Amino acid sequence: MLAQSFSALHNYILEDECVLLRPLLQDDANFLQYFSENEPEIWRYSLQTAAGADNLAQYIASAIQDREKGAAYPFIIFDKKNQQYAGSTRLYEIDIKNETTYLGYTWLGSAFQRTGINRHCKYLLLQFAFDQMGFHRVAFRADARNIASIQAMEAIGCKQEGILRDHLILPDGSRRTSVQLSILASEWQQTVKLSLQKLCVS
Repeated sequence: MLAQSFSALHNYILEDECVLLRPLLQDDANFLQYFSENEPEIWRYSLQTAAGADNLAQYIASAIQDREKGAAYPFIIFDKKNQQYAGSTRLYEIDIKNETTYLGYTWLGSAFQRTGINRHCKYLLLQFAFDQMGFHRVAFRADARNIASIQAMEAIGCKQEGILRDHLILPDGSRRTSVQLSILASEWQQTVKLSLQKLCVS
């Protein structure tokens, strides 16, 4: 199956026993408002902040615009066990011709961090990208200072490819150095899929 089967206009729902991912909507600001107003540290390493009502509205609008262009597919994260919305994640820089995409812009409210939800989200998104949509490569980028995020990506099987020096400008005007990682379809099928499955049930 080729990545050409992917359509940003289709409403994909991804879920398991712990989490449900559905397309992000502008009205979802209502569900994410608490984090925006009370947990600005969530976006410490992000290229776009959603801290504050205006920033949150712009954050969601920008994500939806990218989806309409076919360049991204943003999801809202719903914690099924606690019956609460927990954050957001997305596929971005989607390249259908070359069957590649990035997975990122992932954030969770503090109460949902270190609960295993992130692993479930990553499993669902990677399964969707590789098994359902037929992508060949899923890449990741992280601020080089965000050691916890880089270690978490390596723990699920991401291979570090290199460092992009001062290549992006952060909201405060400083420049970000990023670590680039990726997973190939062959790696997903051979090792990463089973390893992540085990992490999700541990």
